[in-house]
Amino acid sequence: MKPPAPVATRRTVLRRVLQIGGTVLAAPMINVGRYAVAGSPSRKYSARAIRLVNETQCVDLKHALSLNPGELQRWLTQVGAFDAEARARFQRTGLKIIQTTLETDPNVLLDYAWHNGFIAAHSDTFFRVDAPAALEGRKDGRIGIMLGCENSEHFNSVDDVNRFYALGQRVSQLTYNAQNRLGAGSTERVDGGLSDYGAAIVERMNAVGMAVDLSHCGARTTLDAISASRKPVLFTHATARALNASHPRTKTDEAIRKLAAGGGVMGIAFLRVFARDREPTTIEHVLDHFDHVARIAGVEHVAVGSDLALYGYDALPRDVVAASKATLKPGSYGFREKDDIEGLDHPKRLFDLTEGLIRRGYGDSDIGLMLGGNALRALRAIWI
Repeated sequence: MKPPAPVATRRTVLRRVLQIGGTVLAAPMINVGRYAVAGSPSRKYSARAIRLVNETQCVDLKHALSLNPGELQRWLTQVGAFDAEARARFQRTGLKIIQTTLETDPNVLLDYAWHNGFIAAHSDTFFRVDAPAALEGRKDGRIGIMLGCENSEHFNSVDDVNRFYALGQRVSQLTYNAQNRLGAGSTERVDGGLSDYGAAIVERMNAVGMAVDLSHCGARTTLDAISASRKPVLFTHATARALNASHPRTKTDEAIRKLAAGGGVMGIAFLRVFARDREPTTIEHVLDHFDHVARIAGVEHVAVGSDLALYGYDALPRDVVAASKATLKPGSYGFREKDDIEGLDHPKRLFDLTEGLIRRGYGDSDIGLMLGGNALRALRAIWI
């Protein structure tokens, strides 16, 4: 049977709009008990939050290099476009490892070539994370990049899993929002579950050591894939349905518990519509999702999966955002006037998140697990 035509993701369309074929330093603020982080003198954080971010192997399971298609194209294809200012912005985030997603349309091989070339050309800033040893991070302030895809339609055969593994892919969502050969996406009208082909892909991903990501999968496909996988699976960027029942990209308590039972982790996404279905929506509502998953599944299974870049969607040109949203099933995401959440819409968001987790009463050890320890544990188990 001929495979169905590739379904465009929001990230793919952002690219098509343009027709594309270190270390954090703190300076004390006098008499206020809070500190400014280098590069952001107007933002002040507690010494505890700064220490936790600096000392933790912080991981964002879903962080784009850039959401701006023009900027990303220049960085990937033009020598010198990724300049000292861009390098400094990344190195001040506190991030140690990120997963970024690539094309799955006919440009997928070119996109892997571009990203691998970009990482190699900027080895003073980045390194590729593709083996358990690389998860240990670097002491030199460089940021590790895991290569992933937001769909698995580029696996035209089971052997393609091995081929893309050889190119550096270490994470793959089984589906985007719609139906594909593997299963149903979260906005598909009928979710028939994981297909036989999908089960074969999961089996091969387990065998080679590629993470099965179910962030965009429908509810039944999600549960089927958790059952089919012999290794932990990931929700790299999602939120809890118990707190946002109307959004299709949320995960049920049943799915979260089963993910945790298999050793997986859930990265909490920061987009406004994922956190809450009405206004006001603040960072506190995102923290509610951290609390909920920790309560029902254990703090050992909560992680960060912002689904953003250094900045969010509200910083993009409006026509780019409109083109991105036009790929989604009408009305399915319930977008409102703003997409981002104040405090989580800038490069230093990890410090704001950490302050929030401190406010919620978490100890240093648990905060370290959520900022990165849990993601690293699951990835090691998957990649071995």
